[in-house]
Amino acid sequence: MTDRLHRPLDPIGWCAAIAFAFLALLSIRLGIPTKPYFDEIHYLPAARAILAGSDWLNREHPMFGKEVLAAGIEAFGDSPWAWRLPAALAATLTLFAAMRALWFAGQSRFATLAYGILLATGFMLFVHGRIAMLDAVMVACLAVAFWQMAAAVREPEHGRRSLAFAGIALGLALGTKWNAIPLAPLPGLAFLAIRLHACGWSGLVGRRGAPVPGIRLPEAAVWLGLVPLAVYALTYLPAWLIAPADLPDGGFVGLHQMMLKMQESVVKPHPYQSIWSDWIVDRRAIWYLYEAVDGAQRGVLLIGNPLTMLAGLPAVIWCAWAGIAHRRWDALAVAIIYAASLGFWIVAAKPIQFYYHYFVPSMALLAALAIALDALRRKGWGWLSWTVLAGSAAMFAWFYPILSAAPLPDARGFEKWMWVDSWR
Repeated sequence: MTDRLHRPLDPIGWCAAIAFAFLALLSIRLGIPTKPYFDEIHYLPAARAILAGSDWLNREHPMFGKEVLAAGIEAFGDSPWAWRLPAALAATLTLFAAMRALWFAGQSRFATLAYGILLATGFMLFVHGRIAMLDAVMVACLAVAFWQMAAAVREPEHGRRSLAFAGIALGLALGTKWNAIPLAPLPGLAFLAIRLHACGWSGLVGRRGAPVPGIRLPEAAVWLGLVPLAVYALTYLPAWLIAPADLPDGGFVGLHQMMLKMQESVVKPHPYQSIWSDWIVDRRAIWYLYEAVDGAQRGVLLIGNPLTMLAGLPAVIWCAWAGIAHRRWDALAVAIIYAASLGFWIVAAKPIQFYYHYFVPSMALLAALAIALDALRRKGWGWLSWTVLAGSAAMFAWFYPILSAAPLPDARGFEKWMWVDSWR
């Protein structure tokens, strides 16, 4: 009874409310522009070809994200609204799952709900929730995987089920975009490290001890290692059914060699290309759309929220320090996720990179900021925490017209938002 009295109240209702409000906001002008824009010109033909059973296009990327887009078209018709609905639903799931992951990791109501506000107003999730690209599907699967992993640790009585869901979600994330590669091994490696720390070498065979009592390491390896790989392989089934004669020599391995070669073959400079040092300071934007379309001048700009992207940098550093010095495992986890997902792009062999590759690191950064704001509040600096949250929302409201394809007054209407030349 004492434990129940001191257990913080789960804010799941507020998490759901924030997620549904976000979905409602995404739905405004979801069908505008009425023609494909930016990378929709690649992914929509691929989705239609899957439905027709005629070909598997856009072969440099895995299949699952395009299968989700195809499912949306099959269910709701081949219209702009139907193209983008799967991304809107995936972004909404991302927001809810990310909040649940942070709740199970740290059980702080304030940090959990602050994260929801920061993520919803962080620009990146909103923009990708309104375009038929693969990124929203990938981050939704990653968010579900980390939610279920944290839930397994917090509620070990449901550990086996949660680990199974985490493994499936990891496989689907990999089956959407390879951007998930640096994060996919982390749950399994964390399980191994924590079990050995808690039990020593006996943890290799025993079922007792953290992180999920009752689950032996071999079983965890199945859920967090073999299941993701099996699910990932199954996402390619349509490719085998559609065009088996077009598969490269070497089977599944040869297919991935071909995909890797295609990824590394894009070397022609692009006006919107950037690198990790540009991303962390919010220096290089991408115009997904800027033209007269559907009766007005409209724009969709991909950039991070200038306030929170910069405020999050010291928060990540503080989380790394707090995790090591004070054993704040939630803080250490988000710092590791940020470092792993950003470090991948520092060393990746992909010669042409873009700001949207910062999507996953930016989500970890905002989680770090939420945890840091909660720590400030506990230290008596609540006014500063609330100021940052209000500032994030205000910044989102200011940039909203060029995040949502709203009508602009004229062709020069974008200029009041161009605070630095590199955003143009």
